[in-house]
Amino acid sequence: MPSNTPLSPEEAVRRVAQAREALAGEVHKVIIGQDEMIEQMLICIFARGNCLTIGVPGLAKTLAVSTLAQALHLKFQRIQFTPDLMPSDITGTEIIDQDPATGQRSFRFVPGPIFANIILADEINRTPPKTQAALLQAMQEHEVTAAGKTYPLTPPFFVMATQNPIEQEGTYPLPEAQLDRFMLSIYLGYPTREEEREIVLSTTQTERTAVRPVLHGPDILWIQQLVRQVPVSRHVVDYAVDLVRATRPREPHSPEFVKNWLAWGAGPRAAQNIILTAKARAIMHGRYTVEADDVRATAPPVLRHRIFTNFNADAEGIDAEQVIRRLLEAVPEPSYGEPISKKTSPKKVPPPAKSPVAPPESPVVTAPNIQVAPPPPPRVTKKP
Repeated sequence: MPSNTPLSPEEAVRRVAQAREALAGEVHKVIIGQDEMIEQMLICIFARGNCLTIGVPGLAKTLAVSTLAQALHLKFQRIQFTPDLMPSDITGTEIIDQDPATGQRSFRFVPGPIFANIILADEINRTPPKTQAALLQAMQEHEVTAAGKTYPLTPPFFVMATQNPIEQEGTYPLPEAQLDRFMLSIYLGYPTREEEREIVLSTTQTERTAVRPVLHGPDILWIQQLVRQVPVSRHVVDYAVDLVRATRPREPHSPEFVKNWLAWGAGPRAAQNIILTAKARAIMHGRYTVEADDVRATAPPVLRHRIFTNFNADAEGIDAEQVIRRLLEAVPEPSYGEPISKKTSPKKVPPPAKSPVAPPESPVVTAPNIQVAPPPPPRVTKKP
């Protein structure tokens, strides 16, 4: 996709929109429905993030990630997380090699499955925290430390984890620090009747559709760099910041339902991820700048794993999804950027005097540096 010759912004955005349509078309050869999940996965990849996919068994979470890896023509590794999985099973281990000629022994590092472009961490909540923490450095710094040595990971690098929300026996919930490393939390719902009928028909036959590679590694890196260059107005940034700050129950301007239902709100990383994903969504749909609708569309998957309900919400049956829906209705979209601070505000100019000719109900607009001259005083003659 990228070329040596510089592209105009219009051509660059057009190519990204075409790539998004081609990727979605290839994934839909295998995955029926789940349009929102596929779009959010592409947004996460283009924004250089990691995603956590949550859904009941049988909704094609694993199949969607593996199919997307085929369409992206990237190295793909699947790690099945189990209670006996060790950190070295993910990062790699050192073995002893012996030279047959000299008999000298030396250590050699054997890379683990983490050394790939797309990592599918299947059922990540089934492994102990020690093994879960092995992903932290790879997800954030894109490098792995083993036996005192640090090994960089080849970009592009993504971790797409899956989690089953039903079976909670024998599981280890992800700590808040690791949840915050995921850019998006994608929830999957059940398919519609038409989609489920098509799923049954297509999966009970012998025919299989081959997935054609659409993008390569350099193409993904080029799109990621392009996403960072998408302009965003102060108006949209303020809207994202206001949404995130409204999730904090200890903020004085937070809505009353937030103070009643939430124990903790989202941190600054949430606002950063909202803007990044909104940029990716904008160019994926062929637009050159971010709109407030992009913020509203990406706020739920960014916030749902970063806010935590309290006992009051649990007693009333309120979950994070309902709180986010109320937030989008309660937080107004700012008209413009932040107001001018008092320290830098210009000196106030007294209003001009009203002209006696103008009627009192019609306002007179004048420039701030223009003063209306008062009528001349009456002439007074001195008595002799």
